[in-house]
Amino acid sequence: MTIKTGEPMRLAFSPIGYVRSPYTDKFGIPRQPGLVTAAEARVELLPDYAREEAFKGLDGFSHIWILFVFHDDCLTAGWSPTVRPPRLGGRESVGVFASRAPYRPNPIGISAVEQLGLVRDPGGLALRVRGIDLLDGTPVLDIKPYVPYADALPAARGGFATTPGIRAGQVIFSDQALQGIAAADPHGERRLRELIEQVLAQDPRPGYMDRYPERREFGIRLYDRNIRWRMDADAMRVVSVEPVAEETVRGRGNRAERHG
Repeated sequence: MTIKTGEPMRLAFSPIGYVRSPYTDKFGIPRQPGLVTAAEARVELLPDYAREEAFKGLDGFSHIWILFVFHDDCLTAGWSPTVRPPRLGGRESVGVFASRAPYRPNPIGISAVEQLGLVRDPGGLALRVRGIDLLDGTPVLDIKPYVPYADALPAARGGFATTPGIRAGQVIFSDQALQGIAAADPHGERRLRELIEQVLAQDPRPGYMDRYPERREFGIRLYDRNIRWRMDADAMRVVSVEPVAEETVRGRGNRAERHG
């Protein structure tokens, strides 16, 4: 097919699977992969792609690239030529192509995560991953191996995203919160306490929160639990870990914004 100059080529892609992660709400998701190592997830393959031979040789690679779609509202909201990255406190604008913001001409993102191998269970074939930064239900377009000699570039410059930007202090758990964690994760399989510590250590509050110093209490949702915490001097005090009041639809929305 010949494409005339100036005529856009129309392309269509379908997911090969969906992410099942502990992040069941936008707020609290780290802005880059690998920052929260306790966040383990699965890429559940759709039946047409749930074939072990499609992953032959992947066990020799420690990490993979996940190509995914910023879904839900990102698909219909359109795009903007400039965005305000959270790394810059939401105050300064940069071009959308100088960021990893979700509201782009094509809402496609990438994440480099550790891969932990395939598992087949009654739910089908899935690839286990660690260090995920994707909302539960995110559509996956492709999986590619991370190749260190080509993908890791020590001399590369990071622009305005030079460090992870961890701002939080110590994370302290109340007795009530510890009881809630024990009830939600009695055998430690979810690594819920560690997950909460690492998520809060990233300080998930928006960069503009310094405009509202009087606000001290916040909440996030991980798995099927609501986590409430309070800013206490230089520490984050987890007040409670309780079941989500109502079952919510998987995969609602995606990350608020990524920077890079």
